[in-house]
Amino acid sequence: MAPERPGSLPGPFVLSTPDHTLTVDGARGRFHPLPGGGATAREVPAALREARAAGWDDPRIVGALPFRPQAPAALMAADVVRTGPRPPRTPGVGPPSGPPPRHRLREEPSADGYARLVALAVERLSRAGLDKVVLARTLLLDLERPLDPGRVLARLTADNPGALNFAVATGACGGSTGGASGGEEGRDGEPAPVLVGASPELLVARSGPRVRSHPLAGSAPRHPDPDTDRERARTLLASAKDLREHAFVVEAIAERLRPLCSRLDVPATPSVTATATMWHLGTPLSGLLRDPLPSALELAAALHPTPAVCGTPADAAARAIGAWEPFDRGLYAGAVGWCDADGDGEWAVALRCAEIAGTRARLFAGAGIVADSVPAAELAETGAKFRTMLDALGLGDAGPGPAVPAPADRRSAAPGLAAADPGAPNPADPVPTPHGEHH
Repeated sequence: MAPERPGSLPGPFVLSTPDHTLTVDGARGRFHPLPGGGATAREVPAALREARAAGWDDPRIVGALPFRPQAPAALMAADVVRTGPRPPRTPGVGPPSGPPPRHRLREEPSADGYARLVALAVERLSRAGLDKVVLARTLLLDLERPLDPGRVLARLTADNPGALNFAVATGACGGSTGGASGGEEGRDGEPAPVLVGASPELLVARSGPRVRSHPLAGSAPRHPDPDTDRERARTLLASAKDLREHAFVVEAIAERLRPLCSRLDVPATPSVTATATMWHLGTPLSGLLRDPLPSALELAAALHPTPAVCGTPADAAARAIGAWEPFDRGLYAGAVGWCDADGDGEWAVALRCAEIAGTRARLFAGAGIVADSVPAAELAETGAKFRTMLDALGLGDAGPGPAVPAPADRRSAAPGLAAADPGAPNPADPVPTPHGEHH
């Protein structure tokens, strides 16, 4: 297989970690979607057996799980090429130079609308039976020229060497959209959507009987001044609000893993984890699984969604998100990863990401809302989280941007790139009551 070129995706799935890079062989016949994006205990082994029988060298199940477990997954059986640790910086890939690309930007909800939504959510947490809910917002970008998902991934990888950097061509993975690897076409000749991101968070990894998870919750934006930056990390580590938010996540993951493990090690206190734009509280969990060993994909399904992306209690938080957020998350805040025939694998939480389709991109960011959340602080947190993708797109100082011709239909979108729902809740209106909330 030819070496990866920074300006193009070599195949419909790439996962690049500090230790290795997994790339799906883009050759015809070396990958196929699971029926309906399914990931059942019967479909996965059958797909891997068929791949082995066809002579594939390293067949695995790869792709993405959606935020809502009942929604279709974007998974495929594929022949994977594994390479060793990546170079410190990809040759020829540096920060974008020159003026930012001409673009049009729209927030959904608006910054003010999101702050109001957070304030109303804080008021209604106890009434909705919630300890925490994670609320997200999006940036919708229209650019003058098509985006290259491969180049965006290369920039993310160069800027975030410690992250789990990924690209998933959702149409090739059995999602609801057509198309295959980046640059191919979906329905009606529109570019097929590609989910690209740099996740800082390991949902779960399995190697034989060993299992690991590294949940992150509780965050603070980084600062360019080193002394101020260090002080923000110290403040985060001492923040009662953030420590409580983090504890919800660790307790939930430990509770789900304990019945599956003969031993589970859970540090008593978190540590701080840094990305290029954020400080996070993180706790590395590790353990030994009991027989029969669940696969990495089964473990991911058992843990997802965690309170880091949903809230707690999980069912009430999911209902609130469905009622309060004015868009469908799709694969955002789901999981991206792989599982092989032995059951080993790794899955990252789908964060710091964007759906890219031609000249359009939708960026996502969220924040955990608890009883003492401050709307302005949560808004600032989502803004800082957007920086990861905006920097990779060459829009580090993005604002409304130089005008580009508006699409004929602002509600339309490329296949799989979710458009705004005209009937979705408007954050400027009273927040709808989650199903099941009692007055």
